Amino acid sequence: MKAFYTLTLILIAYCAQAQHTLSGTVLDVKKKPIAGANVYLDGTYDGATTDANGHFSFSTTTQGSQLLVVSYLAYETLKITIDVAKATSQTYTLKESVNTLDAVVVTAGTFSAGEKSRVSVLKPLDIVTTAGSAGNIIAALQTLPGTQNVGEDGRLFVRGGEADETQTFVDGIRVAQPYGASTNNLPTRGRFSPFLFSGIAFSTGGYSAEYGEALSSVLLLNTQDEADQNKTDISLMTVGLGLAHTTKHEKSSLSINTAYIDLAPYTATIPQRITWNRPFQSLSGESVYRYHFNNGIFKLYAAFDASRFDLDQEDINSPQKVRINLNNTNGYLNSSYKGNFGSNWQLFTGLSYGYGYNHIDLDATTVSNTEKAAHLKFKLSKKLSDRVKLNFGTDYFSTQYDEKYTTAFHSGYTTAIAAAYTEGDVFFSKNLAAKVGVRASTNSYLHQNSLSPRASIAYKVSKYNQFSFAYGNFEQAPRQEYLKYSNAFSNEKATHYILNYQYVKNSRTFRVEGYWKDYADLVQYDTPTIQYNSQFSNGGSGYAKGLDVFWRDGNSIKYLEYWLSYSYIDTQRDYKNYSSEATPNFVSKHSLSLVTKYWIDKWKSQIGFTHQFATGRPYNNPNESLFMNSQTKVYNNLSFNWAYLLSQQKILYFSVSNVLGAQNVFGYTYSHTANSNGVFERQAVTPTADRFFFVGFFWSISDNKTDNQLKNL
Repeated sequence: MKAFYTLTLILIAYCAQAQHTLSGTVLDVKKKPIAGANVYLDGTYDGATTDANGHFSFSTTTQGSQLLVVSYLAYETLKITIDVAKATSQTYTLKESVNTLDAVVVTAGTFSAGEKSRVSVLKPLDIVTTAGSAGNIIAALQTLPGTQNVGEDGRLFVRGGEADETQTFVDGIRVAQPYGASTNNLPTRGRFSPFLFSGIAFSTGGYSAEYGEALSSVLLLNTQDEADQNKTDISLMTVGLGLAHTTKHEKSSLSINTAYIDLAPYTATIPQRITWNRPFQSLSGESVYRYHFNNGIFKLYAAFDASRFDLDQEDINSPQKVRINLNNTNGYLNSSYKGNFGSNWQLFTGLSYGYGYNHIDLDATTVSNTEKAAHLKFKLSKKLSDRVKLNFGTDYFSTQYDEKYTTAFHSGYTTAIAAAYTEGDVFFSKNLAAKVGVRASTNSYLHQNSLSPRASIAYKVSKYNQFSFAYGNFEQAPRQEYLKYSNAFSNEKATHYILNYQYVKNSRTFRVEGYWKDYADLVQYDTPTIQYNSQFSNGGSGYAKGLDVFWRDGNSIKYLEYWLSYSYIDTQRDYKNYSSEATPNFVSKHSLSLVTKYWIDKWKSQIGFTHQFATGRPYNNPNESLFMNSQTKVYNNLSFNWAYLLSQQKILYFSVSNVLGAQNVFGYTYSHTANSNGVFERQAVTPTADRFFFVGFFWSISDNKTDNQLKNL
């Protein structure tokens, strides 16, 4: 028995000697204690939780080198190898996680909207519920600061840049023909219906090295990754019919959207300033097929539209109206795959093909042109850590353009652009992040290489306030109108500097952004219009500087959401056939937009107003000695819409643009020769009608019997 007691005492003494006490303090990077952090030895049950002062203490029987784990919500988990015998009174510092929802986001030059956007200034449904947009994505974007409302054109003009300086991408793949076909002084629309898209990112400058061939802006449209349910949408409108259907399976889904538009009944009812021989007609369709693999998703997007119109247009330089008969066929196919593999690797690859054909009769002259464009993209992303992500990839653009005239004159070109880029995202902390990259490209048609560095940085000064700065060099080949006659060009260039401040709190967003753009190597020519014998050069230059302000509030007044946009721009260019440096005729120095949306519960209605104002645009008056010295009157447009829920899935919708009937003028065209009094006579460029009225009935049939098309109106 005595031996037993002796052995027991020896074992107790041994255990007491083998047991160690670990202690320490857990702090954040500002040396403040973190209460409630978990501290434990990996692979054991030995651990503790820090107290209000960040202190912890626990005992363990483990020996030697062990892995200590320190974790707390919203902070990066710390794993450190320690010597158990020496781990007393140690200090451990946790860094804030950069993956939290309130971590800094680089926002300079970018407006985001969508399901996956961490900082959205617009919601997806805003794209189509904005009064005056008529379901046109481009029209809704023209209520944002940095854009110009060029009513006689309809495309996106951004910060002093022409419309061709903005590129459109669907799921990261370029769209060569993003707008419908039109003619001079007749506005076009974007080709894409918002029905199939989950969100957008619209960059007014300083965008990522991943995208190229755009001097001013990129518009990124993202199709839905997954359909929510089986449903059918029926649309009966004063301008046509629409039908959409979505079928969902376990791993795949298919969404189809079709529309037939015919303006003949509308133009017969509403007076027009154009003499229509055959008003605009179109048949269009879009579809998205999605398939989910275990580690990725495949998408196939297809769009088709065929349109035509025939009109007689007044021309001050012609004794009779000019007849324009246009037929357009357009197709676009886009396939992409995004998936994860290996250790924190992500792959994205995609291919697109666009086909556009126009047949145009201009009185006795016939013009036909065909564009075939393809884009192949390959991108790899590697997450080196929670704080560092590396992206690199390649692009290949191929374009073939061919144009023929009745006179047997032929023009066109074939070009290939190959590009490679690399870019790193670095989070120095939860409050400080940077993006640095470079893009290199080569153009086979122009025989030119380019290198474009880009960088941006963002700093969060408090929970709701942050600053961002972006810099970048951007290049693109001259527009199609020039390339079809010559390849003796170099790339046009722009350098961007952008400083941004953003405040986001409780459904309120405030942004103010100043920018400077420096243009170089812009195309110049020496003839009144672009023609085959023009003498071209890249001697043009210019600048654009300005201030953009945006305020959105969805919280102050119940059921009311509104946003206010203001833009100031000072820009001049010496390009095209300008006689001196001047502000281009599509630029208004001051622009203001107010968009409101209000839900009236008793009426089961959403009503909205949009008011757009812009100061006059410059134009050249040959009766004056100074070039581009005249200015149009101010632009005003107040639009209204009303969506009424007849039942949960049936909506009656009404909208009207320019409610007050403002007599807007976009510019003037002048006679080529002076009259007997030595005066050059002019003709005003005005909208085709004072107002546009729209009435539609929308019916949704879905599995849950509650879904409706309010988000698509």
